[in-house]
Amino acid sequence: MDPLSLLILPRARPSLPLRTAANNAARASPSAARLAPARRWRRQRARLSSPVSAVAAEAPPSPSPSGGGEEDSEGRFDWLDQWYPFAPVCDLDPGAPHGKTVLGLRVVAWYDRAVDEWRVFDDACPHRLAPLSEGRIDDKGRLQCVYHGWCFDGRGSCQFIPQAPALGPPVHKNSKACVASYPSVVQNNILWFYPRADAEHQDVLERKRPPFIPEIDDPSFVTVYGIRDLSYGYDVLVENLMDPAHVPYAHKGLMGKLRKKEDPGRYVRCPDMIVEFDIEGGGPMKMKIEEANVNGFLSPQENGGYFRYEAPCTFYGSPLPKEAKGEEKKKKKPQFMLVFMCIPVAPGKSRVIWAFPRNVGIWLDKIIPRWYYHIGQNAILDSDIYLLHIEERNFAAAGVENWQKAVYVPTQSDNMVIAFRNWFRKHCKSQVGWAAPTVDQLPATTTKDKLMERYWSHVTQCRSCSTALKTMKALEVALQVAAVAVVGFLAVAKGTLVTSVVHKTAIVSLAVLCFAASRWLANFIEKNFYFQDYVHAYK
Repeated sequence: MDPLSLLILPRARPSLPLRTAANNAARASPSAARLAPARRWRRQRARLSSPVSAVAAEAPPSPSPSGGGEEDSEGRFDWLDQWYPFAPVCDLDPGAPHGKTVLGLRVVAWYDRAVDEWRVFDDACPHRLAPLSEGRIDDKGRLQCVYHGWCFDGRGSCQFIPQAPALGPPVHKNSKACVASYPSVVQNNILWFYPRADAEHQDVLERKRPPFIPEIDDPSFVTVYGIRDLSYGYDVLVENLMDPAHVPYAHKGLMGKLRKKEDPGRYVRCPDMIVEFDIEGGGPMKMKIEEANVNGFLSPQENGGYFRYEAPCTFYGSPLPKEAKGEEKKKKKPQFMLVFMCIPVAPGKSRVIWAFPRNVGIWLDKIIPRWYYHIGQNAILDSDIYLLHIEERNFAAAGVENWQKAVYVPTQSDNMVIAFRNWFRKHCKSQVGWAAPTVDQLPATTTKDKLMERYWSHVTQCRSCSTALKTMKALEVALQVAAVAVVGFLAVAKGTLVTSVVHKTAIVSLAVLCFAASRWLANFIEKNFYFQDYVHAYK
């Protein structure tokens, strides 16, 4: 199987609720919407001592997938007893805090210079609940809230309250002045955190760690990382990544054809027989599902490759057969892996982090910047965003718990999708176990340029792309200034320095060239860093 793809209605529509049993119970009370602000306030107050467990307790009564352990008597999946990826470390600036929403929980990551480690906190200052992600790192290496200047160390303890008298009571030592600090670790060059801040969970690393991909840390491999926010939910993201059959159609013109060999029942070469086929190159795929349990499943591929889903976030594997243990390494076999981290953000919103380790073409990484890879990878994501956004709303209209009844999946190419949906239904009751009170209601469908925009969903989160964008914008301005300067020079030097027709033609041509280059660059910036539509009918 070739690499899986990474991956919008023009008019706004009213928000569409997800029809699940839990949501019906949560919306049974007419006052649910009015209580939302109060719940949020109580959640923030509870966060000061034991944020995540308290937040979960404040959630509306419903059959939440979170429980006391990874698997209880019913095989329920505990969403809070998992590690969640925050971002690739290469996209985190140690000189500034970074805020994200994960599992419905607003968190902020910052670099603690005192111990040379990344920290993950609740993204709310205990003073007046201002976002710490809008803060800064002060001259002492502490996280400072820029609303009133409160400062916190790596443990979440308040170290300084500017408004408190120096000789007065040490109010900064009060437990209410602390901010919740979540267990965090950098593994495979990705920052992970555990969404429980209680003291009993601070040593969670001794009990369990995030999924480990040895190829990423292998010095003979190079890895390209990326991150993107998406306008559809976690479950739709996961099943899309597990579906290789959509690649030649949804990503037509962006990826190679999947079919490796002919289907003897369809692709015959008899001149007197008419057999249906398509130019996109789709074809049958054989997929097996093994080791299916509450923690995920394995899918061996017929060519020797494999893909594994480690719930809830990690989906990885290789379309190429792995080297056998003990095999003579006379010549290094080409290896290429696809690693996806699927992060639930909120209902109708998700985030994907990808890492593609390989041991071939290593020299390319020395000359090709990461943002150049992201151009193609973002185009792949864009090409099915609208399809999946609308698909999710169709699922919601039918009832997510009725997925198996609403769809028709007769071929083996859907086996991984079916396996994931079975896992999601059996162990999670077809719902994400949010870490904070969340109304399971899909956001309204907006225009395609907002659903497929790249700047806020990717560029601002990617240091390589944001740096490239700044450089290109500066170059665009420089080209425009150069065009004007050349025309001005021609006007001033006419009849003195510039006397021949050849000189005038050369100078005018240079001005036109500079202006044309600036316009081309402006179009390149718009398409690759802001928005580019993908119209399937013309592909």
